[in-house]
Amino acid sequence: MILKSDLIGAVTSGLCVVHCLATPLLFVAKSCTVSSCCNATPTWWSTIDLLFIAISAMAVYQSATNTNNALLKYAMITNWSILTILITNERMDFFILGEIWKYLAAFGLISLHIYNSKFCRCKDESCCLN
Repeated sequence: MILKSDLIGAVTSGLCVVHCLATPLLFVAKSCTVSSCCNATPTWWSTIDLLFIAISAMAVYQSATNTNNALLKYAMITNWSILTILITNERMDFFILGEIWKYLAAFGLISLHIYNSKFCRCKDESCCLN
């Protein structure tokens, strides 16, 4: 179950990156061909963010619950929280941040899931030291 949650978490975070990269390419070009260059992203497309957050939350919870490394557990939860805040901020416009922060958080989550699946899936405490 741990391996599956890490795989699901890494894939979901990767798809989130692809989704975030594709949004401007798909919809900004379309909106600029119409009368104005306002945000023309369809609602169904922008709500995919929430789906990624929900699936990622379940994967992080499952992986963090079953990892042998306490530091990794907190790193995954913190990284997911930061990514969620950044995505929420993008939707609500609380403060202006560069897109790079969102990508860094997503790639960080991918890396943590991969690391957890490779090094922190032990039957005893000795093989994945804190």
